[in-house]
Amino acid sequence: MKNPTYKFNSQVWIYPGVAAWHFVNLDKDTSELIKNLYAPFTKGFGSLPVTVTVGKTSWETSIFPDKKSGSYLLPLKANIRKKENIKADDTIKFEVKIMTGL
Repeated sequence: MKNPTYKFNSQVWIYPGVAAWHFVNLDKDTSELIKNLYAPFTKGFGSLPVTVTVGKTSWETSIFPDKKSGSYLLPLKANIRKKENIKADDTIKFEVKIMTGL
């Protein structure tokens, strides 16, 4: 299984604080699967490199484990939100391709 792609639907939320970072959560079951499969490949803060596709836009970034929710978090940069007309509380469809192979 090299560079698998996972599909999600998730609601956009804003991290409380001054920076106003926007995130979506990967579902808990898939997050647990990813954690178990890719734990040896994590980088700083437990992050994993991924390629994400939302609508017609793809970019390289990382997903981060969130102990509070038990799922991985995907940050959505302002330029991506603008290109795809994404706002807080929108539910979006997206694909995450893990970029470290087994």
